[in-house]
Amino acid sequence: MTDTPRAVDVLVIGGGQAGLAAGYYLRRAKADFVILDAQDRPGGAWRHAWPSLRLFSPAQYSSLPGRMMPSPPGGGCPSAEDTVSYLADYEQRYQLPIIRPTTARAVRRGDGHLVVETDRDVWQAKIVISATGTWWRPYIPNYPGIGDFRGQQLHTAGYRGPETFRGQRVVVVGGGNSAAQILADLSTVAHTTWTTLRPPRLLPDEVDGRVLFDLATRRHRAAQTGETAPGIGDLGDIVAVPPVREARDRGALKAEPMFARLTPTGIAWSDGTTLDADAIIWCTGFRPALGHLAPLRLRGPDGLIPTEGTRAVGEPRLHLLGYGDWTGPASATLIGAGRTARQVAAQL
Repeated sequence: MTDTPRAVDVLVIGGGQAGLAAGYYLRRAKADFVILDAQDRPGGAWRHAWPSLRLFSPAQYSSLPGRMMPSPPGGGCPSAEDTVSYLADYEQRYQLPIIRPTTARAVRRGDGHLVVETDRDVWQAKIVISATGTWWRPYIPNYPGIGDFRGQQLHTAGYRGPETFRGQRVVVVGGGNSAAQILADLSTVAHTTWTTLRPPRLLPDEVDGRVLFDLATRRHRAAQTGETAPGIGDLGDIVAVPPVREARDRGALKAEPMFARLTPTGIAWSDGTTLDADAIIWCTGFRPALGHLAPLRLRGPDGLIPTEGTRAVGEPRLHLLGYGDWTGPASATLIGAGRTARQVAAQL
């Protein structure tokens, strides 16, 4: 590591889908920029997803700007592996200046610029685009008895497929898409129990990522004008991708109410009912990976950084890209990241 800063106009932190989308537009604008990626290979968080994970939309609706994602053999929605291959091809096609592996540890204010300290060197940039996503901050609630359970506990981020759970009794916790897809995956080889805070609602079979993105966009625009518009939650919670529909049709998606506590051997409800389990999988979401921005002291009471569009309110040289609707409509999706990145590049 050298203490002599390396200067660049725009520094992008994160080489996943949002960082690549930003790189595409910065390249088109002939900007002086570099992308730092903590991973040692292309693909971002998709490299760490379970093999059966599917996107919500066909390839033509799940693409970054400039290059269409190829349809998988046999059609349907692309897999995590398909997405990794696409992202690797994308960064090569556009010759994006990515430095990996390098981890951004701290972003600080400098004299007319931002200083980014990494595990390898120090950078100074006129603009920083943070695009580190959420995968690296899995959230597990501090549930009563969580430390007492003697079986295996893991989060969505640690799930790698059903085979290690063959024949076991597995509790899947959470009412979202990850829970439904993992339950569908596990229920073919394990004895599964699904617990949710409220009864899960599958979206109509014809609703996929295209509809979800349009809804998110309309809701975002309505909020800017003080109007109201239907949101995704008004239709349902879970996209009925083919594996989920198949599990639904064979009756594997029956959900139980959320349990009250964990026990050494399983879970217990408030009425005294208990269930033994070998493993519990927490499909309870993620938080934005913003630790590198802590020195700027920008977070609000909700843990998020207040923004106007993607620009941080408290630090106009910082943009946040790809963390969800608060940084752009559906910006945590492939198509949403691309559209938000275009707006960032136009502002810069």
